[in-house]
Amino acid sequence: MLPAGTPVVERVTNWSLRHRAAAIFGWLALVALAWVVGTFAPGTDARSSPAGDAGTGQAVLDHQSTREPFWENVLVPRDSPAVTDLVTTLTTSGAAADIRSPLDDPAQVSANGKAGLVTFRITGTGTEIRSNLAKATAAVETVAARHPDVHLAQAGDLSVSGAVDQSIKEDIKRSETRSLPITVLILLVVFGSLVAAAVPVLLAGTTVFATFGFLSLVDNWIPVNSATSAMTLLIGMAVGVDYSLFFLRRAREERAHGVDESIRIAARTSGHVIVVSGLTVVLCVTGLLFTGLDNLRGLTVSTILVVGLAVLAAVTVLPATLSLLGHRVDRGRIPWLGNRPTRSRFWAAVAGVVTRRPALWSGIAAALLILLTLPAFGIRLQDPAPTESLPRSIPVIDAAARVQEAFPGVTMPAHVVLWNENGDPVDTPAVRRAIGELTAGTPKPVVIVPVDQSLVVRIPLGGNGNDETASRTLTKLRETLLPQTIGRLDGVGYAVAGRTAEAYDFTAQVLARAPYVFGFILLLAFVLLLVVFRSVAVPAVSILLNLLSVGAAYGVLTLVFQDGFLAPLLGFTPYGGVLGWLPMFLFVLLFGLSTDYHVFILSRIRERRRAGSDARAAIVEGTARSSGVVTSAALIMTGVFSIFLSLAAIEYKMLGLGMAFAILLDATLVRGVLLPAALALLGDRLWRPEAVASLNDDPRTLHLS
Repeated sequence: MLPAGTPVVERVTNWSLRHRAAAIFGWLALVALAWVVGTFAPGTDARSSPAGDAGTGQAVLDHQSTREPFWENVLVPRDSPAVTDLVTTLTTSGAAADIRSPLDDPAQVSANGKAGLVTFRITGTGTEIRSNLAKATAAVETVAARHPDVHLAQAGDLSVSGAVDQSIKEDIKRSETRSLPITVLILLVVFGSLVAAAVPVLLAGTTVFATFGFLSLVDNWIPVNSATSAMTLLIGMAVGVDYSLFFLRRAREERAHGVDESIRIAARTSGHVIVVSGLTVVLCVTGLLFTGLDNLRGLTVSTILVVGLAVLAAVTVLPATLSLLGHRVDRGRIPWLGNRPTRSRFWAAVAGVVTRRPALWSGIAAALLILLTLPAFGIRLQDPAPTESLPRSIPVIDAAARVQEAFPGVTMPAHVVLWNENGDPVDTPAVRRAIGELTAGTPKPVVIVPVDQSLVVRIPLGGNGNDETASRTLTKLRETLLPQTIGRLDGVGYAVAGRTAEAYDFTAQVLARAPYVFGFILLLAFVLLLVVFRSVAVPAVSILLNLLSVGAAYGVLTLVFQDGFLAPLLGFTPYGGVLGWLPMFLFVLLFGLSTDYHVFILSRIRERRRAGSDARAAIVEGTARSSGVVTSAALIMTGVFSIFLSLAAIEYKMLGLGMAFAILLDATLVRGVLLPAALALLGDRLWRPEAVASLNDDPRTLHLS
């Protein structure tokens, strides 16, 4: 029996050691339950609600008894006989209606007079829509085959969104298949043993599997999109392997005390750090809730689930598994890798150098980070259009780009939603006249679509859909044109929806709520580290270092993706901006993950101080004992997130580079050089005298009882 007052982590681990079968089978039962819930639980996927004015318009359409129809566009040479053939073939297919072409509408002719646009509505409802899209696409391909000298480019609502969805699915599959080999390879190098490398991978894999099962149930109330699923996979693999790595390396280090006792020591030290680190990540991610955005709410819940399950596995089933395996955990040794020291000579040497001249090295490291941050002062937040997100090697994306060049903005039009505020039909002669005045000075072609009691006016915004031209047109539409036309009609409500408006409003809300998110994270990190280390200097230094690390990541993102540095090497075409929500998401996640490493290193330094070492010796030895495993963990995270660089969508490339660079920088330059230098500058002022005294009396580092 453990004495009264033993921390809860140590008590949980001790129970797992005494009930190994219950701990292991209990975890497997939890994973099985998640699978059952995800497979058989009834319900439908929750739909996300856009922010701002776009959300208002979408809400009006959602309350109609019919759905807004989908439209497709086909770019054709204006005077080609293929135009007549295409219109006739689409008409007889039964899959297209409301066909408009340059034969009967001059608005369907490009500004240079060379290209024409055939626009049509996909007929049918429900499951008929997809099949009719296939029929219409087949009709276009048939006409193209009859006119081999003419290039027909089809791109519209469903064809473009279908290409984006297919690309996301393929990207997720690639990330799944590539993350596992990279993780296993790094773990083999770290542990030098097949069995030891397999344990973290299996725990992380089951953690992610269980998370996806529970997310299937959560998705009934909170939207969980494909991007959230991809990030959940990589975050789950990264933190799951990291936590297992921290625990297993400490247990190996204490092996001389016996198998179970080494596990108890690991629980008392690394186990507590894991719990604090996981709690930090979870609490930091909750800051995303201040945005009030549905998609980020789903990402918050998924991250909390996967990190929480990873922590649970690390303090329950992992100790039981290590106890069951005993010395067999080292089986399958790989020559030259099986006897790696637990103390890093390299990081000991680095810490020794920087602590001898801390002012010099802290100045150099800080200057380098500030230099990397400078490009971020010119950052421009803008979401990419599908033609900018995906490569033109995808046929539909190439077609959309061709349509966009000839008819700017037509593939991502503004959806001006009109409705009668008393519930009556809004389609009246007065409204039609106002629409005519509204569209007189806007880009063409314009399509008016009745949707039950409401009307949707599809107006091209010019530009490429999400650039400055489109944003200016959207602002003019909302602030000037609509108030001067539709706004003069009594009882008629209006709002501007559509993909451009949704992206614009999403970014605007992110920027408006960012100060609350950042303030919450900074205050939370300060209070948490203050409670854990009982020192004001520790959280102050930690927050400053985290800000430098995040700022450097912002600068590199701006330099690479906005300015195009290394664009050919990374396989993308810069579009002049950075994804709108990415800086805030990186801030939240990196603050949580970097605090993970920070707590781990500081805990080892504090152990040496508790043992009686002077400040400099404690910093050097604590860094030597912890930076090796932190670097290994960072390499795993860097490797996992670097997979995103090989994916097709530029959004994933941004996320991958931002996370991989920041984590690697944080675990090397920041934690290996700047942190020891900063701590050496503070010396014994780092801790309050009474805190140091209490640490010397208390054999436990993090008393979470």
